[in-house]
Amino acid sequence: MTIKLSRTASGLIRRFTVSGHAGFGPYGSDILCAGVSAIAQTIIGSLQDLAGLDPDYVLADGDIRCELPDPASMQPQQLEAARILMDSMAVGCRQIEASYGTSYIQVKEVRYHQKGGARA
Repeated sequence: MTIKLSRTASGLIRRFTVSGHAGFGPYGSDILCAGVSAIAQTIIGSLQDLAGLDPDYVLADGDIRCELPDPASMQPQQLEAARILMDSMAVGCRQIEASYGTSYIQVKEVRYHQKGGARA
């Protein structure tokens, strides 16, 4: 499973993607996939309910994506909440990676690009 955190030049995680499966356990009962999925879905819900944002997101089997709206369109308190929530996504995924190893979970930081996706 690969988690890509796309950061802007200012350090804001503007997009995250979760792709693949960890392969730690049988399909449908893999605790690592469940853990990362729970973190990602909680962040998306928190961006909506706590920060009042409408992120662009996809929740599908083996494919979770979330992208923040343009930071220029956010109120200062929304931007700060988004920064904290997206950083929490990074912390949670890195903790799972550190506990179980990169053969199951890999967290990668990439530079955010508006058009054409993120590059390493």
